[in-house]
Amino acid sequence: MKDLTPARETLDPIEIASRDEISALQLDRLKWSLRHAYDNVPFYRKSFDDAGVHPDDLHDLSDLAKFPFTVKTDLRDNYPFGMFAVPREQLARIHASSGTTGQPTVVGYTKTDLENWGSVVARSLRAAGLKPGDMLHNAYGYGLFTGGLGIHLGADKLGISTVPISGGMTPRQVRLIEDFKPNGITVTPSYALSILDEYARQGINPRQSSLDVGIFGAEPWTNAMRTEIEQAFGMHAVDIYGLSEIMGPGVSSECVETKDGLHIWEDHFYPEVINPETGQPVADGETGELVFTSLTKEAFPIIRYRTRDLTRLLAGSARSMRRMEKVTGRSDDMIILRGVNVFPTQIEEALMTIPDLAPHFQIELSKPGRMDKMRVLCECAHLDINANARSAAAAALAGQIKQTIGISVQIDVSDVGGIPRSEGKAVRIIDKRNDP
Repeated sequence: MKDLTPARETLDPIEIASRDEISALQLDRLKWSLRHAYDNVPFYRKSFDDAGVHPDDLHDLSDLAKFPFTVKTDLRDNYPFGMFAVPREQLARIHASSGTTGQPTVVGYTKTDLENWGSVVARSLRAAGLKPGDMLHNAYGYGLFTGGLGIHLGADKLGISTVPISGGMTPRQVRLIEDFKPNGITVTPSYALSILDEYARQGINPRQSSLDVGIFGAEPWTNAMRTEIEQAFGMHAVDIYGLSEIMGPGVSSECVETKDGLHIWEDHFYPEVINPETGQPVADGETGELVFTSLTKEAFPIIRYRTRDLTRLLAGSARSMRRMEKVTGRSDDMIILRGVNVFPTQIEEALMTIPDLAPHFQIELSKPGRMDKMRVLCECAHLDINANARSAAAAALAGQIKQTIGISVQIDVSDVGGIPRSEGKAVRIIDKRNDP
């Protein structure tokens, strides 16, 4: 793989500033953000008043812990525009979640917000090894989802030629990669596997493609998956993180030269990690739930938003700003099976150790009696796997899950292509426990 380390002189000065400089900037911007939210969003004025705190109570970064959390239901309860801090006429862009699990959450951006968003995404793309003049195959979805258009903003800012293909039509994805010869691809990791399947169907070696780096986000993925993708494509695979409530993609990103966690762009987003049970902040290095406060957002300030993502904060490495460890799962995606906490990423890690099984899977939960039951649905890696080899692979996966996680599960192995493919975020859990 190519050395894609960006030249130090191309970095923003704040990326390599001292911690004292970063903290001083954060404190100044945090004071502004709290006051902006309190003065202009009725929800925050009431929330702060009910908690007995005021923006003037913030004298140090640690004082932020005095302020109340914001959760997704707060956003849904104020649908559509109740959380905005500027008049609707000042919005340059509106995005929203799909609303498949409830009322959609709506977010908005002023022109300044879009400039800042483009800057942090450009910073992320540069950290991944892309540079002005490169070409990016952007397979994130375009529309109300922030992924496609957010990445596009940053690519424009960095001076990259963007192919805005969005998701779907997988044969065309492969054709355009082969014909246009982009340097990088932005895509969900699960859809990257679907693109790899299409390469195999077309009889094309993905290692011969022009791709130097893949930038993957929108869903948790493991380092085992990273290795699988890097070996299949012969390219770097780096992680990018974001969520629409905070900004969209580009809140944090891995650096291609280290791949040791995602540097949070702390000049725009203040991170905390809390104990998800008590809500109390934990020390850097301890695992817990990630919480973000925006520092520069005009249209949609967000104060102590509980992301439900589980990670820990680490000191800076390739950049001065702190890193968040790769997200291992979400507190609301955690499965408790017979008293054991299980995350889909743990199943993925076990699956990646069985050569005869492909990395596509779903988890089916049921309750045929008094106890919950888990069934892992997966598929053969090759067409020529016979019945004996299939049974052996299923037994090996069940044994690996039992050994590493401590639970007994049923394994069903289908033919190649038996697991539904994702063109965006993968559907990993099918919960049938409340079915009649």
